[in-house]
Amino acid sequence: MKTSPSMRASCSSLGYLLLAAAAFPLCWTPAVHGQEQAVPDSNLVLPGGQDGTVFKSLTVEGENRVQIEFERPELNIDLDPQAAPGLAWGDALDVLDRTVPDLVAPYLAASANWRSPYTPRPWLVLFDTGALARFQPVVKGVESWSLLVVDSRGEIVREYTGEKKPPKEIAWDGRNQAGVPVTPGLTYSYVFEAYDRAGNKRRFIGDGFQLPPYRIETENGPTMLISGEQWLAAGQKNADSAAPHAYLMEAVSWLNQHTGPRDPLQIVATARTYDEAHALGQRVQVAMQPLLSGDPARLAVVARVEAGAPDGGTLLIGPVTQEGEDR
Repeated sequence: MKTSPSMRASCSSLGYLLLAAAAFPLCWTPAVHGQEQAVPDSNLVLPGGQDGTVFKSLTVEGENRVQIEFERPELNIDLDPQAAPGLAWGDALDVLDRTVPDLVAPYLAASANWRSPYTPRPWLVLFDTGALARFQPVVKGVESWSLLVVDSRGEIVREYTGEKKPPKEIAWDGRNQAGVPVTPGLTYSYVFEAYDRAGNKRRFIGDGFQLPPYRIETENGPTMLISGEQWLAAGQKNADSAAPHAYLMEAVSWLNQHTGPRDPLQIVATARTYDEAHALGQRVQVAMQPLLSGDPARLAVVARVEAGAPDGGTLLIGPVTQEGEDR
């Protein structure tokens, strides 16, 4: 059936397009006034399952929906909690190996907020070192000479001899003839004897003097010697202050710089009685231990008794050496 070219067909209602549908219901609208109306044509029917059908000028409006159904695979979780990463069991060492501890940050944080008691103090020079006494003999025409250093008990602690003219200066480092440091706190003097070619002797006796607190260097580290009166006087002078006195700070500073945290140290306290020597050594030990680096137990007290010890006793503070044990 022929229709006018100006005829328009539209579909006001179009059902869902399904692949299994038998046909599409088509609707048409009347033509313009004065023209012929279209008559339903069997060619506008789409049989179900037929391919190649021509729609000509047909306009189809609607939705396209495709539904696909498939089977889901079976979910099988094969998980062993004891072998899974992050859940593996182990000993304490395995747990520590998983993380690397930061050993630097805590020390940096601590050093930024408080002052370490083990800080070295190189500006403290209360303990003398080197030459403790200097002798300057002025004599002429000497064939031989001798210089004797004696203590208050009349014992010779050091002897120097020579031929011809003596040197301008003889320095004494505080050691006796065997190389052992002498006792501080005692009064010392000297006797100088000179002989000319004829064998005539001239003798000079010097005034008494005392050795200051001094420090000597040994193979194991520095050793400080001081009289008990000087140590206790410094502590009493500083009693109103919470800070340790200068002798204590300097002794600990030298030991912290030149000894290891496990090296044994000793306080050799010498007095006329055992109780006095032991009390003096313990007093120094209690004051030194909080400031000493390493194990506090490495600082031991050795009490010794000497009938000729000075009033207040004497102190030797330093590493444990054979030299200190033989004193």
